[in-house]
Amino acid sequence: MTARAASERAPQPAEPAPWASVRERLRARGLRWTPQRRVLIDVLAASTGHVTGSELVDRCRAVDPATVPSTVYRALDVLEELGLVSHSHGHDGREEFHILPDAAHGHLHCTRCRRTWELPAGEAAELTIGLHDARGFSVDLSHLSVGGLCADCRGA
Repeated sequence: MTARAASERAPQPAEPAPWASVRERLRARGLRWTPQRRVLIDVLAASTGHVTGSELVDRCRAVDPATVPSTVYRALDVLEELGLVSHSHGHDGREEFHILPDAAHGHLHCTRCRRTWELPAGEAAELTIGLHDARGFSVDLSHLSVGGLCADCRGA
């Protein structure tokens, strides 16, 4: 038996839900379950909150130095379609991924101290409803990123 065959038959640690079904969901889309995708799923399952694509590539490379960024980004696109990650853009334009988003939210960024806060839909409702009513514009809250000064920096 080859080393690869042995590793494929060796018991793998159980993935926490909802990561456990990713393999089957990818195969249902005609995609292969590759070692690189497995590494990314393991990295994502061990992560929370927001992470940039480059941070994910670095974390994957810590496990498998042969990780190719384009593979990570293509997999993230599919995982977003599956609802396991969502992407947004930070105040500096960087693409960020929110792992296992439970609700759409925007972001507030202080341009001085660089702190960031999530902006829940309820807090953004007046703005999003106002834009819809005045302009017929439907806001994708996950792409709403507002820069300004936080209360601490404004008072300084």
